[in-house]
Amino acid sequence: MFDWLQNFADWLIYSAFAIEQHTKLGDALNFFVFDTLKIALLLFVITTVMGIVNSYFPVEKVRNFLSRNKLYGLEYLFASTFGVITPFCSCSSVPLFIGFVKGGIPLGITFTYLITAPLVNEVAIAIFLGAFGLKITAIYVGTGIVLGIIGGFTLGKLKLEKHLSPWVQNIIANAQTEEEFEADNQTLAQRFPVIVKEAYDIVKGVAPYIIIGIAIGGLMHGFIPTGFFEAYISKENPFAVPIAVILGIPMYSNAAGVIPVIQVLVAKGVPLGTAIAFMMGVIGLSLPEAMLLKKVMNWKLIAIYFGTIGFFMILSGYFFNMIL
Repeated sequence: MFDWLQNFADWLIYSAFAIEQHTKLGDALNFFVFDTLKIALLLFVITTVMGIVNSYFPVEKVRNFLSRNKLYGLEYLFASTFGVITPFCSCSSVPLFIGFVKGGIPLGITFTYLITAPLVNEVAIAIFLGAFGLKITAIYVGTGIVLGIIGGFTLGKLKLEKHLSPWVQNIIANAQTEEEFEADNQTLAQRFPVIVKEAYDIVKGVAPYIIIGIAIGGLMHGFIPTGFFEAYISKENPFAVPIAVILGIPMYSNAAGVIPVIQVLVAKGVPLGTAIAFMMGVIGLSLPEAMLLKKVMNWKLIAIYFGTIGFFMILSGYFFNMIL
């Protein structure tokens, strides 16, 4: 499907720039050009498609639906699915998390969204699809949804509302559900230009992360010797997965920045599950996210949240290593 892009990258690097094939510089630049174009194209297409979905399921309606209806556990699935179709990183999803809490949605369901949104969204899916193919992408998406559901359900059962800030607790106690917005009667043809513009803005916004991530990946692809990472997080090391998650926490990025790096780690011999666990730590647990969450919860709740989700990320890493 992307042969034409690979042919273009080959022509640009090896013919137009006359860089010799199978050299470190040539391989690194070829990787950079091909993956940048491929990921940008996938990202734009998938973001446009998901923009159409988002236009019919706005945030306010989902929030009101979840707060007004008893769904016998399905609300966790809905919250996790909503996290999939919203293109947010962990930090940008925190304001929406606050909006959910203000809307009276239970804390466990809100955590489900907060877990899933940065891990699995159209940006992550587009890049993951280009990097690893359909099968692994489908398994990753399914795992991310399940992780969000189990993590949110577990945190909800712990009855942690007392650890929210007094301001948030007061809002929950006096929450008044907003009235439904009037139905939007615009046709798809009328919405489409706005959707395309929003997709372009998303691609433009994450472009620096894509370029930086792929540039790092290209350098690793061309210059880091095979086996370098195997010495530290190999299959033989039983603690490689938790180490990968812990190392990922201070290295904040979004999917656009880290997935190209993960692709190269796998190519260099790091087990896929270990690499994905590292990616989850980078995307889903970060120090900037902790600082934002401090506005609405105390450090004990943040520690419980990070510890619980980190544990499930580690399990996911071992699960991927077993099946792939």
